[in-house]
Amino acid sequence: MRNSFTALPVIALFLAGCAATPAATDAESAAVVEPIASPVATLAREPAVPQQAGDAYYLNAQAAIDAKIAARGLRPAKNVILFVGDGMSIPTVTATRIYAGQKRGLDGESYKLTMDQLPYSALSKTYSNDAQVADSASTATAMMSGVKTNSRTLGITGEASYDNCASIEGHKTDSIFEIAEQAGLATGLVTTARLTHATPGAAYSKTPNRDWEAYVGRGGATAGSCADIATQFIDWSAGDGFEVAMGGGRSAFLMGGAEDPEYPGKTSDRKDQRDLLADWTAKPAHKLLIDREGFEAQDFTSEDKVLALFEPSHMEYELDRAEDPAGEPSISEMTRAAITRLSQDPDGYVLLVEGGRIDHAHHAGNAARALEEADQFDQAIKTALEMTNPDDTLIIVTADHSHTLTISGYAKRGNPILGLSSTSLDGSPDKALDGMPYTTLGYMNGPGACTASEEGFDCSRKDLTDVDTTDKDFLQQSLYPLWSESHGGDDVAIFASGPGSELISGVMEQNEIFQVMGRASGLVAGPEGE
Repeated sequence: MRNSFTALPVIALFLAGCAATPAATDAESAAVVEPIASPVATLAREPAVPQQAGDAYYLNAQAAIDAKIAARGLRPAKNVILFVGDGMSIPTVTATRIYAGQKRGLDGESYKLTMDQLPYSALSKTYSNDAQVADSASTATAMMSGVKTNSRTLGITGEASYDNCASIEGHKTDSIFEIAEQAGLATGLVTTARLTHATPGAAYSKTPNRDWEAYVGRGGATAGSCADIATQFIDWSAGDGFEVAMGGGRSAFLMGGAEDPEYPGKTSDRKDQRDLLADWTAKPAHKLLIDREGFEAQDFTSEDKVLALFEPSHMEYELDRAEDPAGEPSISEMTRAAITRLSQDPDGYVLLVEGGRIDHAHHAGNAARALEEADQFDQAIKTALEMTNPDDTLIIVTADHSHTLTISGYAKRGNPILGLSSTSLDGSPDKALDGMPYTTLGYMNGPGACTASEEGFDCSRKDLTDVDTTDKDFLQQSLYPLWSESHGGDDVAIFASGPGSELISGVMEQNEIFQVMGRASGLVAGPEGE
């Protein structure tokens, strides 16, 4: 990957990689949908009782969604697409709306994103089993398995302990993807992050440490006998496995010591001699893609099972994608390819699409890249809506957690969202009590509080009078310094359309999203096992 950040910003970006419309009221929702036959009968699917069904969080979410079904009825969904904008806080949605409109020469404040136009919306409470402000692993597990678990763990309940393999036995969960595969549906993953990263990892892995992407024991002292996340992907035994999975993360799959095919000198992150990519391609009709040329040559209407790993680590930021020597597709292009492949299965499918790098740019305190990533994520939602039937496909758009991005000041209508705050007709910037201008967008914490030089760190606020704050490399100022800007604990938005979307309303627990997907698709049983 290429960028022109230096010193503290470079470290911030590195660490970053490691790390709404009104809700419909009950009365309005009840008036929209008449109760009809259960999706189990309509779709001829046998609903599963997952192994985590006795968990208290699971039972509470199940009861909440069952009450909505009893009041409103339920339309059956043949297909389910879950869009996760990683770190896409409500301020991020608002700022992206303005950014997207202004970028297109339109009025930003009144512009409508694709997600804004979905008919149902709600708020999601993102706390985890052990944290007020959660991470992406626990929140992804909540959405995909229906339980709130401990931070930095994937695919296990809160009864298991971080970093302890022995503790996960008896506490593993079945994700919506595993349940779908066992029922004979097709499944797919699309992400701009590593395929072994927290959000996609929750679809298939069970681990007490999300950092064990390429080898067990990385950063941990009590590893035990767990398999690393990349190995779990290749060895995933649910049904016949993923039909398509696209993103970054080649280094976790290459044999230890092996050189990356695109970047000479870059070697595998693995510590063993197992070549996971060779294991994948050794299977019948299993294809591996590593660049744009291969992506464009692949026939996604075929029955090939496709694994696409376009970068050793995360994929390029959209603003930097043109600089990739081998080229890589956009999130919209990957979404189109994935839906094309999954639509070949007449039994239906479940697909995850993650805008993973929204989160990474926020961690770096870099609003320009975050908003561009969010805009591209919204374009992927538009692609999905164009390619699917609203009568048989449930689409849910949400975030896993928030960030500390704020929109402040009293900027006039039409002021550049990435610019200096200005209320004056002549465009002169507003001044703070220190006599210096300030931007509309800022962060509570992060690397933008300081600048680095050979003499050390200078954490005094900088005068932005002659600074181009709209530049893609500009880091928004923050109140207090951190190497990596933190997550936020505020609620995030949920937007939805299609059958089952009527269950998205009010203020919801994040793990209720699993119940909505499972019950609407007929894949997951209700309280009485029906």
